Amino acid sequence: MKKSDCLGCKQDFYNDKNPLGVKECWHFKTAKLIMRKAVHFDQTPPWNQKATLTPSCYQKTRYVYVKPEQTQ
Repeated sequence: MKKSDCLGCKQDFYNDKNPLGVKECWHFKTAKLIMRKAVHFDQTPPWNQKATLTPSCYQKTRYVYVKPEQTQ
């Protein structure tokens, strides 16, 4: 796991990208890269997009993350 894996995550602000002096996101040490699908809130099933390798704690605004085989 590298901090570059966090790009686009709403918590990446805490990886030394803030005026608060916080140097590392509190999730970073325990995060693991896992396969999962990003599904937009407005997307209706079936969810046929490919799963991607993302950090287990990765969060993106207006998206949920589901298992790679899940289609609805």
